[in-house]
Order: sequence, then structure tokens, then C-alpha cells
Amino acid sequence: MAGAVLAGQEEPGRRQVEQLVASQPQIDGAALAKSSVVVQGLSAYEYILYDAKTDLADDAQKARYCPLLVAIGDRQKALAEEILASWNSTDGMLAQMTKFPNQRYADSHEAIADLLRVQVTALDTLKKKLGTPMGRQTKGIAQPFQADAWRSQSSLQSLEASLAAARTVWVGVDNKGLRGLLPSEQKPLADKIDAAYAASLKLFASNQRTLNELLADDAGRQQLNDIYDSLNVVHRLHEGELAKALGIQLGFNANDGD
Repeated sequence: MAGAVLAGQEEPGRRQVEQLVASQPQIDGAALAKSSVVVQGLSAYEYILYDAKTDLADDAQKARYCPLLVAIGDRQKALAEEILASWNSTDGMLAQMTKFPNQRYADSHEAIADLLRVQVTALDTLKKKLGTPMGRQTKGIAQPFQADAWRSQSSLQSLEASLAAARTVWVGVDNKGLRGLLPSEQKPLADKIDAAYAASLKLFASNQRTLNELLADDAGRQQLNDIYDSLNVVHRLHEGELAKALGIQLGFNANDGD
């Protein structure tokens, strides 16, 4: 079963990486930008670093893969710089989120609604990223190779980092996050959401096992269920009570219909 999942999910990415290093052995970031997105990102990076068949201590393999590793790093750096420049530009997202009206938002309420929709979708995505390898969409049959970063066994650390990032959007800097938009009479709700984030992050932090290890026994699967349930609490609070308190109609999100 696991082999079938691995073949179905991972072989196209593996194949594209291998084809690329064979056809462009000295590829750089600029050339990589013209290649498939599959080989431009961290999944390709992880494949090279962690696949069981790769040994970068071997000089021949090092010469084969290292130019692509460097190119991926350069490409990701360039993309990050483009995003930052776009964010900070005169008509960029930062300006659109702070000065109204603008070409994107008629008023601040529209901007807040958009931000909350993105946050709700992100939290829902975290649930799916955990629920899928747990087998929640496959009648309880675990799908460990459907997890992000399964080769490096850092799936749960990645989810934890994403949840911490979502909490930063909630809290903000200098209390200028979604939390700061709630009126004083909504302090009980703010405290409830604070507690939900804290509880979920505590579950992640207290776990010392990998996703595969947790999937292997009943106690581990219960831990994963507890983590999933804690993510669900955070997600539902944003989707329900927070949206209502801010007077926002969310509608459908990008994951609806998956």
C-alpha cells in the first residue's frame, strides 16, 4: 500500500528532478525559473537531501545534485525578494491594507474580510495536511506519503510552524492583528482564541515523535487525533465566532469542494 502511494505521488517529482540534472547539469536560478514549479521548490530540495538513494557524501552524486540545490536556493531567495518588493511598493499590498479607498478595497472592512478569509482557509488547510496522512479521507487507512516533508520526517514541525505563523496574524505586531480589531466587550472571545492557539501549539511542542511513528500505534494515533481536534477548534473559532464578531460574511473558501 505504501509503495503504491509513493509511486503514485512521488515518482513524477523524482523523475523531473532526475531529468533536469541530466539535461542541465550546471543549472542556475535564472534557468530554473523556466522549469516546472515541481523542481523549483522545497519538495525537490528535500528529495535531493533526504531520499534514501541519494548520498551527497559521494563526489559523483555531489557533483550531480549540488548545482540544482544552489539554484533552488537562489530561486527561492529571488521569489522572496519579489514578494517583499511587491508588498512594499507604492500600490502594494501593505498600502492597500492601510489606506482606503484604493484600487483593491473600498474600505477597511473589505480588507479585514479578505484577511480573515485567507486566515480561515489557511487554518482549514492545516487540518487537511494533517488529516490526509491520518486517513481521514480514506476510511481510516493511513497515507503517510501524502504528508508534506515526509522524507525529512518534519511534517509535524512544518504544521507547527504554520500554526505559529497563523497565530502571528491573529495577535499581530504591537497588537495590530485580527485580535486588536475586537471591541473590549469581545474580550472573552479573544481569550478563547488565545487559549485555543496555546493549547494546539502545546500539543505540537510536547510531541517528540515523527508522524510515521505516531501512525504506527494506537497511542500515537490518539495524539494525532488530539492535535487535529485542537486545530479544528482554532479553525472553527475563526470561521464562526470571530467572523460574526467582526461582522464578516465569509462565504466559500478555496478548500471547499476538495
